[in-house]
Amino acid sequence: MSLEDIALKYALANAVKYGGRANPGAVMSKIMAEMPELRPRAREVKAVVEAVVEKVNAMSLEEQKALLASRWPEALEEKKKAEEKRPGIESLQPLPEAEKGVVVRFAPNPDFVLHLGSARPAILNYAYRLKYGGKFILRFEDTDPRIKRPLVTEEVNAYDAIREDLKWLGVRPDEEYIQSSRMEIYYEYAKKLIELGGAYVDLCKPEEWRRLRNAGKACPHREQSADENLELWEKMLRGDFGEGEAVLRVKTDLAHPDPSVRDWVAFRIIDTSKAPHPLVGDKYIVWPTYNFAVSIDDHLMGVTHVLRAQEHSVNTTKQSYIFKHFGWRQPVTIHFGRLKIEGGSLSKSKLKALKLKYDDITLPTLAGLRNRGILPEAIWELILSVGIKPSDSTVSMANLYAINRKLLDPRANRYMFVADPVKLYINLSERRAVKLPMHPGAPERGYRTYELGPGEISVYISRRDLGLGAFRLMEFINAKVVGQIGDGYRAEPIGASVEEARRLGLPIIQWVPEGGLGAAVVRPEGIGKIVREEGLVEPHASALAEGEAVQFVRYGFVKLSDKKRLTFTYIHE
Repeated sequence: MSLEDIALKYALANAVKYGGRANPGAVMSKIMAEMPELRPRAREVKAVVEAVVEKVNAMSLEEQKALLASRWPEALEEKKKAEEKRPGIESLQPLPEAEKGVVVRFAPNPDFVLHLGSARPAILNYAYRLKYGGKFILRFEDTDPRIKRPLVTEEVNAYDAIREDLKWLGVRPDEEYIQSSRMEIYYEYAKKLIELGGAYVDLCKPEEWRRLRNAGKACPHREQSADENLELWEKMLRGDFGEGEAVLRVKTDLAHPDPSVRDWVAFRIIDTSKAPHPLVGDKYIVWPTYNFAVSIDDHLMGVTHVLRAQEHSVNTTKQSYIFKHFGWRQPVTIHFGRLKIEGGSLSKSKLKALKLKYDDITLPTLAGLRNRGILPEAIWELILSVGIKPSDSTVSMANLYAINRKLLDPRANRYMFVADPVKLYINLSERRAVKLPMHPGAPERGYRTYELGPGEISVYISRRDLGLGAFRLMEFINAKVVGQIGDGYRAEPIGASVEEARRLGLPIIQWVPEGGLGAAVVRPEGIGKIVREEGLVEPHASALAEGEAVQFVRYGFVKLSDKKRLTFTYIHE
């Protein structure tokens, strides 16, 4: 295999692993680790890797996967096996009755995109699919076209956005269903339930129904015959009733301590001429409630285990009546506590009310976190660390950033950026070659070299560092500011070694040589608030690929979000 082919294989594998962007340093490290005989040719290898990575990063993720699958399918298998051995999966508490088989589901309402909180059930259910095998189902629960209307606009299609979020997370459904396309199935089972005597059409006024329910008394329509109920059901489907004039109720326990459980509504009428469903329009006017559709689908899809938030415990009780009426076995249900995030609201209604783009980098939506530079592995680690305990859990965005920092640190190359730059003139008595490692822990990734002097040179430092008076310019010299001159400040060398800097107690600061590139960093400073810092970055940053994450020394981790304007997004410290 030629050197170009070797580089292509590892570049494609790296790009597919990290969402379509290959890191030349990571590819270089992989080649050198597995083929140490190439070390004497490091410079040649580096040039080939950089050229190949540039070509790979110009491809779409699907093109990368297709090429990798056609030439090195074993690399995709390795990726799949690695995903199935995600850290933390084996430590998850055992699922009851898992030996009978495991079929789990993630069932979002597509009225908004996914956020950090909704990633929890997706990851936990898929983690158990990986742990035990079986099946993971994605089911869009979209049978409320008015109150929880699916979000489909020119700006965002929540169905597609959720699919994209799951793909980015590495959550791959075995099957997908959309409830609004299954209406005839729900009608069929509603008719069967009526025939079994488990449901009836209620024509009571809502206020009269509530009075009877709260008193634990039966509605006068409860004892109608199956034939009478079937006739009324057909009238509902035909459109003979308006909104609120008729509902189909499930027979439950009228003495149940929770009034909401008593003969709950299975179907209601929604005027879809006024509130059309974005997928099926006004084709249907009789819509199943959440609990009816979920019960039918969980049975028909063979769901064995339901993992969901504690707030759904009453829904589990309501759904149990459907399973009892039909004589079906109800899935094993595990309720976990709420996940609260310090520093990030997880309320869909509050996030919607902000009127921000769903992928805004200040939001805790998955798209926002992705744009900011958070890795999917960091979200997995955070969610798996919480697990499925029944009590509420509180984590902070700082927890997520700490995990992400740990994952990014070995991957991200280092560069120097100075915000609010000021020019510093220094007179060098001799020529100096400054070698800056791309990564201090990976010398095989190479160096950035700057030839400076002899004579007067100029570099740039941040204005905030100017006030230090004396400092060490990283990997260069020790210097002391002696005064202002023209468009900048003059500094004189006060030694060249790190040992001298330590003896003098000099702080180490970043700097940018003459020829630095104008750049900006956008920093999230709270929901909906962004601060922009202008500055200069090293000339070598021109080789960065859009989307690549690096560390600006003494500044933080950033992601190149706009290569043309050289704009970086601040990820975290």
